[in-house]
Amino acid sequence: MARRRIVILGAAGRDFHDFNVVFRDDPGVEVVAFTATQIPKIEGRRYPAELAGPHHPEGIPIVPEAELERLVAEHEVDEVVFSYSDVTHEHVMHLASRALAAGAGLSLLAPRRTMLRSRRPVVAVCAVRTGCGKSPACRYVARRLREESLRVAVVRHPMPYGDLARMRVQRFATMADLDAEAGNITIEEREEYEPHIEAGTIVFAGVDYAEILARAEDEADVILWDGGNNDLPFYRPDLWITLVDPHREGHERHYHPGEANLRAADVVVITKANTAPTGAVGRLRQSAAELAPRARVVVADVEVTVEDPSLVAGQRVLVIEDGPTLTHGGMAFGAGQVAAESLGATLVDPRPSAVGSIRALYERYPHLGQVLPAMGYYPEQLDELRRSIDGADCDAVLVATPVDLARRLALTKPSTRARYELSDHGAPALAGELRAFLAAHPVQPRPGPA
Repeated sequence: MARRRIVILGAAGRDFHDFNVVFRDDPGVEVVAFTATQIPKIEGRRYPAELAGPHHPEGIPIVPEAELERLVAEHEVDEVVFSYSDVTHEHVMHLASRALAAGAGLSLLAPRRTMLRSRRPVVAVCAVRTGCGKSPACRYVARRLREESLRVAVVRHPMPYGDLARMRVQRFATMADLDAEAGNITIEEREEYEPHIEAGTIVFAGVDYAEILARAEDEADVILWDGGNNDLPFYRPDLWITLVDPHREGHERHYHPGEANLRAADVVVITKANTAPTGAVGRLRQSAAELAPRARVVVADVEVTVEDPSLVAGQRVLVIEDGPTLTHGGMAFGAGQVAAESLGATLVDPRPSAVGSIRALYERYPHLGQVLPAMGYYPEQLDELRRSIDGADCDAVLVATPVDLARRLALTKPSTRARYELSDHGAPALAGELRAFLAAHPVQPRPGPA
């Protein structure tokens, strides 16, 4: 019997998960290729045979998304499966049009087919866009759970940009664990993992999320899903938290799968209330009431602190912000700019000193302005980032990324860090939602330190 031929559109994350859970063990399906976009230099590899299973003994090629039409024609593809995130609804339909014109259908997998069930309670932190504040929100949730003497395992959305077979299951409990993988993880990965580890929370990530879940369940009382971009959870949540950003009103209605995240939420958190434009929080409340009427809505602040304000106050400062938040997240600024301006600093334009792929980002994302996106997907790009920083005419560098870039890049200029944490903004509060969740899902802490 002829196998149904499929192409999976991805960005080195959900695409692999969807394959593992839905298609890998189906003898009636042949996945002829994954496509790649958003992340540089992730194409040209193969999804390895040891991960691809018995029905794909040679592995699966990963090719640029631009080759979609060729793949459909050459392999007589029946179906194109869309499996990545943080794109407009219009973007998805343009891809559907390309697939249809080439002779294939386009599908979106139902979450119930891709969400794995856990033996432990699962709290999922998701968002409608990249950069809403998931990282500080996850740290907040983990801290509150640990205060209840519960063991928490953070399972991070995949960022498998290195050796896929080696990254099948990753467990990071110490900085030494991260350093041992220094050649196989990016700055973007370290940004997500380091703050959790510093707080004493074990982080799991990788490629095979069924195996990852089994490992995490052995060590944790509660699983905390730390979502990436605005993607849906890989594990079925017992508490589904979705963040919305008052600096990007309306985005909750226009991006995939962020709108689905909002509609499915148990709790909607309006973040950054302390810096929100006038009226934005109220308008987002109304939007949430329309799109997610069963959800409870709470409001939170994101507080930014600078380690050494004297290096920033009144100075000419180069601000480095989280890369994905600025690029495909669509933000023109982040916590670093807010902190610098509050201290009366003058922002130094990073564009004159930008080199290589960093300079190219300003051409690709023209909304970028007075801040430098921290991008480090491969060693050459890290070096270009370092050179772009060293070449800037500034008094100091303000690093507003969760990882200590000054140490990682051995910066020659005076630098300090901006840190940001989530806090409750009045009542009802996220803390109350977590207490209600624990009351509904009682967990008996296991012996030993949480």
